[in-house]
Amino acid sequence: MNSEDLKLFLDVAINGNFSRASIEIGLSQSALSRRVSALEAELNVRLFYRSGRGVVLTEAGHRLAKYATEVTDVLQRATLDLSSPAHQGPSSIVLAAQPTIAKILFGSIGKALKLQYPGIKMHFKEGLGGHIQEWIANGEIDAAIVYLPENHSSLGVDVILREQLSFVAPPEFGPIGAGFPVERLADVPLVLPAHPHGLRVLAQSLTARFSRTLNLSMECDASVYITKQLVAENCGCTILPLASVQEEVQKGILQAAPLIDPEIVRDVAIISARNRPPIPSQRQVLETVRQQIVQLVEIGAWAGATLV
Repeated sequence: MNSEDLKLFLDVAINGNFSRASIEIGLSQSALSRRVSALEAELNVRLFYRSGRGVVLTEAGHRLAKYATEVTDVLQRATLDLSSPAHQGPSSIVLAAQPTIAKILFGSIGKALKLQYPGIKMHFKEGLGGHIQEWIANGEIDAAIVYLPENHSSLGVDVILREQLSFVAPPEFGPIGAGFPVERLADVPLVLPAHPHGLRVLAQSLTARFSRTLNLSMECDASVYITKQLVAENCGCTILPLASVQEEVQKGILQAAPLIDPEIVRDVAIISARNRPPIPSQRQVLETVRQQIVQLVEIGAWAGATLV
């Protein structure tokens, strides 16, 4: 017995006649009669009283008709629910990003996903790179947009763009030119996060190339917004992506120039767990996220970024 058998049985019961039911469903009367007879044989009950004027349900037939109606209704509701635009995608997704990336992306990604999947429930999280990798590993998030970590062998990785890092200073620092040499970093007071933040580790490795040490003015583990405020108040300089300070540079609150000799860049990627099955439709959702990132770079909304 399957759902199609139940539907055929119900069609005969509603029409009260094999002939009318066969015309309505587009199946020959003999084939329909065989299917109902096979169902009776399987259940070892008689479902219809047959006469020259049609058919009438037996007591067993009435009982089966109740179940058949419930099954048919459930299947119709499931079809309508799953084929509606609001559910052509996952019911929910949890995405994370590092703060500088989240500031650029989360608004446009949220809008794009809501347009494509009106029924989706979205949860956005900010965190440092190490925390995000932990969230991926223990299943707290489905995917993340991050600066590509050095150790990513356990992750599914889709590299999308490459972003320049800039030296950021207050106006009082004086002219910094079109590019700021990496070698000069050790000569200026810096406002940087503490270990194990990626920017702190990077700044130390850059000065170590020239056998120098950091001139640390302040440690700031608060948001990028607070770091920018400290620099604007002449508490020191910092290293940030151009996109995260573009608004302040345009207003003259800060100044920025790419780090050069060598140029310092970081790759931005979508990462997910390699050893855990993705949520349903995750691939389609992440493709929407990717397209949104590409579009932002192409229209110049992500300053200092180039597509890979």
